Amino acid sequence: MIEDTGFSEFRAMTFPRNVIVGHDTLPEIPNMCEQFGFAKDGMIITGDNTYKAAGRTVKEYMEDSGYDMHVQFTGNATLANVEDVVSAGKETKSKFILAVGGGSKIDIAKMVAKQMRIPFISVPTSVAHDGIASGRASLKSDMGPKSVDAVVPMGILADSAIIYKSPYRYLVSGCADVISNITALKDWDFARRIKNEPFSKTAYALSEMSANTIIDNSKLIKPGLEESVHIALNPIIISGVSMAVAGSSRPTSGAEHMFSHALDILHPGRAMHGEQCGVGSIMMMYLHGGDWMRIRDALKDIGAPTCAKDLGLKDEDIIDALVEAPNIRKDRFTILGDNGLDREVAEVVAKTTMVI
Repeated sequence: MIEDTGFSEFRAMTFPRNVIVGHDTLPEIPNMCEQFGFAKDGMIITGDNTYKAAGRTVKEYMEDSGYDMHVQFTGNATLANVEDVVSAGKETKSKFILAVGGGSKIDIAKMVAKQMRIPFISVPTSVAHDGIASGRASLKSDMGPKSVDAVVPMGILADSAIIYKSPYRYLVSGCADVISNITALKDWDFARRIKNEPFSKTAYALSEMSANTIIDNSKLIKPGLEESVHIALNPIIISGVSMAVAGSSRPTSGAEHMFSHALDILHPGRAMHGEQCGVGSIMMMYLHGGDWMRIRDALKDIGAPTCAKDLGLKDEDIIDALVEAPNIRKDRFTILGDNGLDREVAEVVAKTTMVI
């Protein structure tokens, strides 16, 4: 087994230097920026709704502390929007970024920070997936979402009082995304054994701990409880950190993510990323010969989808995505193998696990 430093060459690993999680932590943002030694000119990347939720307050805290903040509103995480924000950042001569929003705003900030070579702080207003702490960004395109290398946030400030006010469905999606690490890890270990793929015990352990924490506490994650946000936040952040340790998305993304991306291409806009990964993980665990019922039960506990109907899909849509999934990433070896499943086998898998 290849250890953490047993890759073909040594590489630098970057982690968030400061993580603040808790109730009413938003006022700490100027102190975090001061601790990092940021210059006084910065940019807030946000959206209309997230500006109202937290962006305006962040701007006020920063300006009261002597910072000059340019607010840049943007939309979905697309290459065009990244380029627009980079142009705005250069024009305003911004020296750092505060990403105030959900996954798309944080993904844009990661790419802008990379291109401009400036630091950024992640200030999530919702946690629909585990990207708030990772160095990967998901960019939307006509061919579906594409995961690309970006930068890890220098800091993370997650105010549970803010996140609690976002739709509960977002939290459910983030939890389901982390639960699906269980099958991503099985795929990674499978690739290690069959393809001698580079492997990190530490990244594996972090990702596994994150998933098991959500699963073991699934009955405590309910709508209308800020405590549910507290339970989920640390595992979601640690899941993102596992990718920084591995230097790739391997600890958190396997065949279940390929299934989700196939759905994004074939039947876009029906469900959230984490919701789809959760359902995919049920079926992939069955293929691994593992306890798929444990995954299904945990998803049910938190109110996540577990079948086609829950995702707003037809039975045939699930089968379509299962068959197409291996074509999403030819470079990533998973339980689906090199040739994938034929429709008959895919139907058996989906029916046996009660997804259809």
